[in-house]
Amino acid sequence: MDPRALKQFVVLAESLHFGRASETTHVSPSTLSRGIQRLENELGVTLFERNNRSVALTRAGSLFLDYARDSLGQWDAIRSVLMEESGELRGEISMYCSVTASYSFLFDLLTRFRHDHPHVEIKLHTGDPEDAIPRVLTGVEDIAIGAKPDRLPAGLAFRLIEISPLVFIASKNHPAPNMADWSETPMILSERGLARRRMDEWFRSRDIQPRIYAQVAGNEAIVSMVSLGFGVGVVPRIVLDNSPLSHRIRVLDVKPPLEDYEVGLFALERRLASPLIHAIWSQLR
Repeated sequence: MDPRALKQFVVLAESLHFGRASETTHVSPSTLSRGIQRLENELGVTLFERNNRSVALTRAGSLFLDYARDSLGQWDAIRSVLMEESGELRGEISMYCSVTASYSFLFDLLTRFRHDHPHVEIKLHTGDPEDAIPRVLTGVEDIAIGAKPDRLPAGLAFRLIEISPLVFIASKNHPAPNMADWSETPMILSERGLARRRMDEWFRSRDIQPRIYAQVAGNEAIVSMVSLGFGVGVVPRIVLDNSPLSHRIRVLDVKPPLEDYEVGLFALERRLASPLIHAIWSQLR
């Protein structure tokens, strides 16, 4: 069976949501639905029970999920063997990262990689950095760049690229915030993710009820809103350094500081033996 169809099935089986699964696999919901229907027709069984409100795996779907995962693993294994036999890497690697990471880290990394392996095609997808780990764990991406969480999920490998401080920022063109009373300071925070969890813990440990002005997706949006004077934000320093709005931003000297970001590569441990993935992994000395 087509590995792409199997991967789409696995993503849908794990998310049980056509919208999220189609977004993750970069196809439209209608295309995903037709692909699942083709699988069901080939197998002669119903893989999903679905209605307007929910999606659920059938008994046959659960059995086929085990097969699909095994098949994708064997597909990767045979590709690795054949590439080792040929002595030259060919194929494609799917990679995910934020927009900031794409121009902060990827240029040097992929320049070396393309020089060493010119016949490997890179499929690069960008988006919210908080989606990096889930996309690798579900097998949608081979490698992702993101921030190391406080606890690394089982089966996930991490390789450090850079350490970036997590900093409080404010606009240079507006009055300095009153850091003596954080409960009166409008905050612009991430909707979710590592920075938000660390920020919530920072406030909680000081028994502060923050005044949250806005919750946004993406660090670049935080920098933009802060530059307009809407409030104080928290972003990794590397995001600020690479922002076209950095000249409008000041870094606040807040004590105690937040824990640094450890930015690096993520891949499944069991897939590090793949020559393609190992080739990128080994670019980080």
